Amino acid sequence: MTRLLEIRTYRLKPGTLADFHEAMHTRAVPMLRSKGMDVVAYGKSDHEEETYHLVRAYADRQALEAEQAAFYGSAEWREGPRSALVDRIETYLNTLLWASDETVASMRSLNPG
Repeated sequence: MTRLLEIRTYRLKPGTLADFHEAMHTRAVPMLRSKGMDVVAYGKSDHEEETYHLVRAYADRQALEAEQAAFYGSAEWREGPRSALVDRIETYLNTLLWASDETVASMRSLNPG
């Protein structure tokens, strides 16, 4: 079986990586997971300084669009961790690709617990 992976790579404003990670780890990722969104991995990107990735898995494109529309349109997101993240982002790249269940499982090991 395969899943659609959404890989968001954020280029952050200089000096904001630690604050961005803290907000992602303590506020955004728990909120995403509480809404049933499958966060596979997140953290500092190894290939470039001040970049960060967030990887989520979906059954298909329709599931991705429905879940994200509901989540990002919610007051809980806008009034919660959004500003702690958005204020630190310079640009971001969104990449979608199909991956096997084995690949998704191996990516989960990047964020144990």
